[in-house]
Parts: sequence; C-alpha cells; structure tokens
Amino acid sequence: MAQTMIQQIANRYQILSLIGQGGMADVYRARDKILDRIVAIKVLRSKLSEDPMILVRFQREASAASRLSHPNVVDIYDVGEFEGLHYIVMEYIRGRTLKQLIQQRGALHYNEAIDIMKQLTSAIVAAHQNHIIHRDIKPQNVLIKDDGTVKITDFGIAVASDSVQLTLNNAVMGSAHYLAPETAQGKEPSYQVDIYSLGIVFYELLTGSVPFTGQTPTEIAIKHLRVKIPYVRNFNPGIPQSVENIVLKATAKDPNQRYQYAQEMLYDLEHCRDLEYRNMQRIEIDDQPIHHVEVDQGRVKVQYEENKQAPLKKKRKKIVPILLGLCLVLLVGGVGVFTLQATGIISIGSIFGQATMPDVVNMSREDALRALEEAGISSSQIEVEEEANDAVEKDHVIASDIEAGESVSEHDTVTLSICKGPTFLVPDYTGQYVSDVEEQLKEEGVNIEIEVEEKPMADTNPGYILEQKGLTVGSRIDPDEEQTITFVVASYPQVTISQDWIGQSYQSVYRELNAMGIAVVQSGSGSTIVSVSPSVGSIYTQEGSNSYITLYTE
Repeated sequence: MAQTMIQQIANRYQILSLIGQGGMADVYRARDKILDRIVAIKVLRSKLSEDPMILVRFQREASAASRLSHPNVVDIYDVGEFEGLHYIVMEYIRGRTLKQLIQQRGALHYNEAIDIMKQLTSAIVAAHQNHIIHRDIKPQNVLIKDDGTVKITDFGIAVASDSVQLTLNNAVMGSAHYLAPETAQGKEPSYQVDIYSLGIVFYELLTGSVPFTGQTPTEIAIKHLRVKIPYVRNFNPGIPQSVENIVLKATAKDPNQRYQYAQEMLYDLEHCRDLEYRNMQRIEIDDQPIHHVEVDQGRVKVQYEENKQAPLKKKRKKIVPILLGLCLVLLVGGVGVFTLQATGIISIGSIFGQATMPDVVNMSREDALRALEEAGISSSQIEVEEEANDAVEKDHVIASDIEAGESVSEHDTVTLSICKGPTFLVPDYTGQYVSDVEEQLKEEGVNIEIEVEEKPMADTNPGYILEQKGLTVGSRIDPDEEQTITFVVASYPQVTISQDWIGQSYQSVYRELNAMGIAVVQSGSGSTIVSVSPSVGSIYTQEGSNSYITLYTE
C-alpha cells in the first residue's frame, strides 16, 4: 500500500488529514473509530522501515514516551505495525509548536517564559526519574495547547545508554542549536545534556533567537564549545538577574557547573520571582573557552586555552622620554603655560599642539563633543560614524578610534562611532507566508529585499515559506543597510500532459499524478487511457480543488 494512499490503519484509525512531516515520519490527524476520538498518528515512511537503526529509533520513541504519565508529556495510546507500516498513536494536540509561537511573537515576557519553562522542566524531571534522557529538547518538539498547556513529544533518540555524537558526514543526532558541548565531543550522555538544552530553550524564549547559529551543524556545535553564551539582560535589561542566572547555570559548558538535577532547575524557576531573589548578583560560571577545535572521525576534539582578544584600536605613538624631559625644562624655565592635573598629568597642548583624549564611550553625542572641545580637540578634527548597536543607548558613543588617555595632535582625526539605534534580529521565517513577511518588514522599517524561488508542492498553500537563504537565522543586521533574503516557497504543482499516458492503465497514471498532488477524474468505464484533457503537450497547474485532469478510458 503506497503511503500517499493511506486511508485507514489497522481497520481502526480513519485518516483525516496530513498535519506534519518530519525527517523520518509523517504525522496524520485521524479518528479512532472504536473510542470515537481524534488522535495523532505518526507513521514511519515505508522505505525507512527497512533501515534497522531508524526502526529502532522509532520504536524507542514509543517505548520511552509510553513509560511516562505526566500532564506535560504527550500521551501514547497505541503502537503497532500494519501492512508494513510502523505507527504510533498519540494524543492529538490542538495548538502549535513552541517554535511557531516564538516565530510569530519573538521574545516573550519573562513571566510567560518562566511559566512555559516550569511545565517543560517538570516533564523532564519526570523523564529523568524514569531514567530517560530525552536528548532532543527543542521548541519544535514542544506543543502548546490552546489553553497554554505545554506538551513535550518526540523521544526518538531518548535513553541514556545510546551515545549521541557527530556522525561521519557531520550531521548531528539531536539538534545542533540546543546541543550540549559534551554531546558534540561524543561523550556519554547524562542528565546534564537535557538541562543544557532546557537552558538554550529558555534563552530563546527570553530573546526570540538561539544564542549560536552557523551554516552547518558542526559550526554550531563548535560555538557551543568555545563561545560564551550572551547575557539575556543585555537583550532586555528588564529581565530579573535571578532569571538570567538560571540560563547561565543551565548552559555552563562544564557539566559539573550546571544544575546536577532538573529538579534543582525547576526549584529556581518556581522561586526566581520571589522578593528575596530579585536583587541577587550575577553568578560567575568558570567556563574556559575552547579555542582549538577540530572534527576527527565525526567527533569534535578540543584543547583548552586562554581566550586572548586583541583590542581593535588604532596604535598610537607614545610621547618619548625626551619630550617629557623638555616639558620639565620648559616648566622650570617658565616658558609656556602648563596645568598640573589631579592625576599628575601635565597638559602641554598649548605648547606642542597635543591634547589628551577623554573617555567619551557611552556619553551622549552632545556631551562627547563638549568633552572633546574642552580637552583641546577642535570640531574640525572630529568625524562621526553612525552604526546600529544593541548594547549602547541611541545617540550615544559606542567607541572611539583613539583610546582615552592617549595623546591627540592637532593633525589627528578622532572618529566616534555613534549608536543610531538597535540592530535587527533575523528571525526564522519558514512556516510563514511571503505576503505576511513582506508586511512585517515594511512595518518594522527594515531594508531587506525579498527574492522568491518557487517549488511545486502538493498539499501546501502557494507562498508558504519552505526555506530561507541569504541571511542567517539569529544574526543581527543593520536595518538600514540593503540586504537580500531568498525564500523558497511552495507553488501549485505543475505537470506537462504526456503522450506516454495514452495506452497506460488508469490506475498507474492516477497514482503517479496523485503523488504529485494533481487531482484526477476518470471518464469512461474502461481501464485503459485513450485521451486526456487538457490536451497532450499543454502544462497543467493544480490551482485548488476545483481543477483536475480528466483521463478518458475505454
């Protein structure tokens, strides 16, 4: 039985509609005719059932989830095999995934994010108490019911005894954006891998994006190893420090510095809004950045070393001792006018055309210009460059190309970088419609040009975004600079009416066209096709359910 032709499973489950497609299975909405209830059925694609590893993963999902009875875990009702199709019958959730919620709304208020995390963490506590490590916690595997209830699903790579690592083709078992550093190294999984993923999900809820992105799973995994997770309070200072601390502790690169048990994380989630926790200090995680990283036989190898960053500043010439000696001679001889500052620095600008650069970083534009003028730096020496920045207030100084305390001659130019406003966080637009995204970008005033590539798709509305290219999800860009993003969108299926259909059996051509999403009707009582409408050679487009190809048979 071809999988595109599924109508009923096990003479009990009547298929109503296709509601999702994953890497190895399709998910259908169905009616249980015996219990008269709506269920979801995950069906392993028939070709994949021949792969023993994939079949084991599929069966493991059913086994792991069926051992859990928890209000925040999707219930498993039935598991079986029917005419070569392996299936799992589970609770049908009317709602959307947590990923879809984040895509539609961006960063959530921390109160809402905490409430979601309490439910999700509670489910993981139950899993760990049953000796199950989920190992693929991500928003795509979390369902949100219409009443706000969280349900975690997809235990396909669960169970602690099965190691997770980068495969030889650099694919990651488990999603790279939520991958614990020790998992990328191929180490034996522990409860801390789930705790790390929970921390990344919490970060995404609070900021609207994942902390690390890249072009490949390996690139992302390396960032988990070597890049310190950004502070969520830099994104939104209104987030309490107690909340940020949960993210920091859960995502520590060293598993020993993370929460040892999900129950500990749940306790902090339940109490982080208590009065006694509101004014706590930022916790210090002694994470050593990992700079030397290489992939060998599918595993990430690392060496620990110091994180040395050279400041990107102009190198300035220092005043030589001879000049200082000359200053002293001139001071004693009474030549010129000198001012001894409280710091012990002698200003000699009036004599040698030198001024001392003041510290203007984080000053407003007006205050910075005034400070430079008072230091003896004329307005003709000052250049201003505007750039987008998230850490500095609008119209305030981000940086200067000359460090505070350095000398500035009358021939030098001082360049100030001024914040013109925040950057734009590139979201994941997949799953939305191009027309909606165009409207969003217009409302947000972002200078992004959209290019569209069409891909004919059955059972998918035209304009639905299947893939985005050109701008990396989670990257931050200057909203004023012209950027281009490419969307691969679904379009109506098309087919060229073939002469080869004439003389074939109706059933064979019907199955071929139906698999492409093309509607077909038969005219005549025979089994052999004698003619076709539209005519041979023409291009037919399936525009909704009111159009079809007619196969005339005798």
